[in-house]
Amino acid sequence: MQFGINLLLWTDTPYSPEFLPLYARLKEMGFDGVELPMFSGNPEDYRKLGERLHDLGLERTATVIRNEPDDPISSDAAVRGVALESMKHAIDCAEAASAKLIGGPFYAAIGKFSGSPPTAQEWQYSVDYMRQAADYAQRAGIELSLEFLNRFEIYLLNCTADTKRFVQEVDRPNVGVHYDTFHANLEEKNVDAAIRDAAETITHVHISENDRGTPGQGQVRWEETFKALSAIGYDGWMTIEAFGQALPGLAAATKIWRPLFESEEQLAADGLAFMREHAG
Repeated sequence: MQFGINLLLWTDTPYSPEFLPLYARLKEMGFDGVELPMFSGNPEDYRKLGERLHDLGLERTATVIRNEPDDPISSDAAVRGVALESMKHAIDCAEAASAKLIGGPFYAAIGKFSGSPPTAQEWQYSVDYMRQAADYAQRAGIELSLEFLNRFEIYLLNCTADTKRFVQEVDRPNVGVHYDTFHANLEEKNVDAAIRDAAETITHVHISENDRGTPGQGQVRWEETFKALSAIGYDGWMTIEAFGQALPGLAAATKIWRPLFESEEQLAADGLAFMREHAG
């Protein structure tokens, strides 16, 4: 098992030199790696960052999203083309940082809704895009792990079973399911069954509390979650994803209206201890 933390708790520009002391402290806490938001920057930025993190002994995963201007399920072919180019750019950045896995909801635009369930055409647009992205990532030895989100954030994939079905239809060896405990807490009726039924496809796990605060201090069904992950032999990354008020734009997007923890580093330390106690 490898334990990580998503850097969106602090920044969406992880390559900024000012954060290097933070990364050293995260290594001292005992984290195996960090998850890099790839919302901006270029491969050279991430190459330099990857070298610094390597020197610290921190491995890397990455997280990517798609927005309305680069929506893979848009009815506009030009927008779908931009989506694929955006994904290829993110893969180039991940390769430069020596990150071997990209997780996130990059199969459709986050926060964009049609007012109806996904259509068969939208599903197919996304499958076609993911196959091309997966083939591009394969040459760099990068896995793509698709994170289903709750119904208030996206509408193409909202639960483990649909994401498993989507991954099977994409049918690429480097594409899997990204299981996030926050979204599962909202959408799954039985987290144990959801995890066990998707055992062969889960390739990444976000440890995220129901209020996006410190893992273990809320209402997520942690005992069932950890037991199920152990039962399926999951041995990949467990990465804390929590949000605070350090990034006003992200706080607004994730509806963080009040302080949820004492400090970001307190959350990191307590969250790591929680993961080690239950899954280490």
